[in-house]
Amino acid sequence: MMAGRVMGTSIRLSSCVLAALVGTLAMSVQVEAADKPLAAKVLVIGHRGASALRPEHTLASYAKAIEDGADFIEPDLVSTKDGSLVARHENEISGTTDVAAHPEFAARRATKTIDGVSVTGWFTEDFTLAELKTLRARERLPEIRKDNAHYDGQFQVPTFDEIIDFVAAESAARGRVVGIIPEIKHSTYFAGIGLPMEDRTLATIDAHTYTRTAPVEIQSFEVGNLKYLRGKLGKTHPNVTLLQLMESPDAHPADRTAPTYAVMMTPAGLKEVATYADAIGPSVRSIIPLTADGSLGTPSALVRDAHAAHLQVHPYTFRPENHFLARNFRNADGDAARNEAGSIAEIRAYLATGIDAFFTDDPAIGRKALAR
Repeated sequence: MMAGRVMGTSIRLSSCVLAALVGTLAMSVQVEAADKPLAAKVLVIGHRGASALRPEHTLASYAKAIEDGADFIEPDLVSTKDGSLVARHENEISGTTDVAAHPEFAARRATKTIDGVSVTGWFTEDFTLAELKTLRARERLPEIRKDNAHYDGQFQVPTFDEIIDFVAAESAARGRVVGIIPEIKHSTYFAGIGLPMEDRTLATIDAHTYTRTAPVEIQSFEVGNLKYLRGKLGKTHPNVTLLQLMESPDAHPADRTAPTYAVMMTPAGLKEVATYADAIGPSVRSIIPLTADGSLGTPSALVRDAHAAHLQVHPYTFRPENHFLARNFRNADGDAARNEAGSIAEIRAYLATGIDAFFTDDPAIGRKALAR
């Protein structure tokens, strides 16, 4: 499927043609959405691409997500030693690349403290972009996603620039706008080692015709960088919104010791978040918690309270395997089995709470859940 683009062949469009396409399609989507019921407006976000079907954060994963109907694709951004933004879920890459098989990099294995946690492995900030490009991606969860492991060794680690170019080409080829929702990972940590990412993220967005008009939503689990970005964006980037991610209630953002995410999820906390962000991204279990036996319980007030604060709600992450589903949606096919019907039913339970978008490892299932 579109092997030429996945392997790196680019499609060149004039900036005028691309801008016209994006502008026209974006306006069409906004006009149509205004007259549709809420469910028709819920957006499907390809979590690290279509990571249930291809190794995460590869062009192949993003291609599959777009093919399967994702409205947005998500690159997590970390920095290389020479300041390039690349897509990896973490800056420690032993689980998502073949770096351990490269004897020339053996001496770079290190132990570091990242956001207060001791981590041992290989880190993107110790590699130049050229060195990182010699590595190949591998499946992070091979025990659960055995089919994905068949793609190990086939794909490079893409840069943010490459991802934007790829999405622009896909948008032009398919005649529809695909948004990009980058997450800035470990903001305070990278700033502390002289590799701050916020200005480089904005500069990259500004450098591409596509992302100067297409929907972009920047996300972070931290607070200070989102407030900084709000000040930088002003009214100059009407297509760029901000998403405050939220971890477990008892945790707190890495750039501060208080408040906890639980406090941030209260009505008062949400009003504060609304002063700098446009949406929140809580765990799905913060919206409908699990009961003691692992089944879905009673919905919390989080969606209602967020909407009252004029915040959208974009929870993470729906995954199709039994291992990740609430107990009452699993089948008898085994822990690692893909359970499409169960995943659709689980997503629909959350749609009933009024969420505005959702992250999924399998956008095709997300689209089926939205179908009526």
